[in-house]
Amino acid sequence: MSNETESAPAGSNSPVKPSASRPLRVWPAVFLVVLMIVARFVPAYLEGGLAKYWMVAMMGPMLCCLLLLIWWLAASRATWKERVLGFLGLIAVFALTLALVEPLMRGPGTIYVTLPMGLTAFVIGATWFKKRRPLARTSATLLLAAAGLGFSVLLRNDGMNGEYQLTLHWRWAPTAEAQVLAARAKSSAAPKPNVPSNETNLPLATPEWPGFRGADRSGNYPGPMIATNWTEHPPKQLWKVPVGPGWSSFAVAGNLLFTQEQRGPMEAVVCYDAETDREIWNHQYEARLEDPMGGPGPRATPTLAHGGLFVVGATGMFLRLNPATGAVVWQKKLKEVASREAPMWGFAGSPLVIGSNVIAWAGGKDGKGLLAFDAETGALRWSAATGDHTYASPQMNTIAGEELVLMLSNDGLVLVEPATGKVRLNYEWKFSGYRALQPRVAGDDTVVLGTPMNVGTRAIRISNANGELKAEELWTSRNLKTDFSDLVTYQGYIYGNDAGILTCLDLKTGDRMWKGGRYGKGQLLLLENSGLLLVAAEDGQVHLVRADPKEFVEVDSFKALAGKTWNHPVIVGDKLYVRNSQEAVAFQLSTAKHAESTRKL
Repeated sequence: MSNETESAPAGSNSPVKPSASRPLRVWPAVFLVVLMIVARFVPAYLEGGLAKYWMVAMMGPMLCCLLLLIWWLAASRATWKERVLGFLGLIAVFALTLALVEPLMRGPGTIYVTLPMGLTAFVIGATWFKKRRPLARTSATLLLAAAGLGFSVLLRNDGMNGEYQLTLHWRWAPTAEAQVLAARAKSSAAPKPNVPSNETNLPLATPEWPGFRGADRSGNYPGPMIATNWTEHPPKQLWKVPVGPGWSSFAVAGNLLFTQEQRGPMEAVVCYDAETDREIWNHQYEARLEDPMGGPGPRATPTLAHGGLFVVGATGMFLRLNPATGAVVWQKKLKEVASREAPMWGFAGSPLVIGSNVIAWAGGKDGKGLLAFDAETGALRWSAATGDHTYASPQMNTIAGEELVLMLSNDGLVLVEPATGKVRLNYEWKFSGYRALQPRVAGDDTVVLGTPMNVGTRAIRISNANGELKAEELWTSRNLKTDFSDLVTYQGYIYGNDAGILTCLDLKTGDRMWKGGRYGKGQLLLLENSGLLLVAAEDGQVHLVRADPKEFVEVDSFKALAGKTWNHPVIVGDKLYVRNSQEAVAFQLSTAKHAESTRKL
């Protein structure tokens, strides 16, 4: 032990003097630091990457940090005074660091950066000064630990990417959001109010892309075939505009483009001119979700229906706006209606309008999971029980001959009647984590359910026996772990991102047909008439891939955006609209017919 005494000469009555300079035993600590580095970085290079081994990458370093503290207190050979001084010193410096760091550096930043760097610096100090006297070596070791822990004070966390890696910048560097706000503050051009007219009312009554993932939320573009040779017929950029952060997609009606953004302390619903990028109007209200993983900003996509624009904000503000002017028709607070706080990463479900009801997920207790409001007045009409945690949206599909609302949550899949809220089927498939995917209905009775992490994808068959709906599991496959990247189906096959790699499964069996193309946590559109997948990859690159179960074939690609891109792309006619948390851009795509006519000239 560290308080062992030196042996006195035989026959001597001299008191025994404590050893003041016994070297520290550091090899266990060095081993733990190496193990911590391996646990943090090696999983990214394994099959499935951090999406599969995120628990190892996150909890491995934390466990090593805990073991390093145990080493110091029990196996370092430090004197007891050193142990107490070193332990209390680490706690004090760590507490001071947490008080000084940028708020979003807490949580994942603490796990991934602050503690590992601080404890690694502590071990370096203990190793370097292991033969010094106790006070000197402990003081020097604590100074190095303070430098390691304190380095986090210089950093800012702008969220995590799809591989659960922090996006770090120097704390003093301006954020993309701050640059957008500064540019808008300097601009003298205020949005010109839009006056309702026949030119706007007509497309608003029949929007081409009414909301999240299209009319039926399937991510299917049924428009004309597009030219696939982007080298000869490259997408033409029409405009690019800086936007505030958020993971909202677009709703499109004529030349009106609707989305949601974060602008400082305000959430904003914004209407842009789809042809010129001019901001026509914006409606702002005070709300901001601070999220160290996803970053700030609204998650849901506006919904156009019955001449109204229905919007859910990240903190639960639920509004109906006049889509021509941005004026508020009515507003509700989902947290108050459902008597709950916002989920960890905010309210993300896009509203669903069916008949005279507008349906939103809230996840409250006492049956207030799925809520239906009168679309004209905002009065609550019915509610139905669901799980309390999801980032999916309600959707309408015809299953087993009935039109039903589907809602996927942490408890499983619920099917309810849209007019009354009566639960027709509660398919239990509990998951302690999060679900953020749309169920995909294939044919008349098959539903494909995606679940993140290492759980995978399941197909179930819904049957109607004497008016009672029943579900049976067809298969469950870990070959497609889509996390929060939605999947599509085409001609009997499923296409989606398995831990960031595009994958094709047989819809009947769940067997994997192929796997190829690293697109991160990007989003897919099925170009049905072209037999193609349009992939908006996480790095902002847009790819065309053949929807062919025989083999993976990437047709072409081009760079569309800079920065992390999780937002769903939209195609209307020959226009492609993509955005992320920094910018939005519009492209004109050549159609196959136009490309053929050009080739003949």
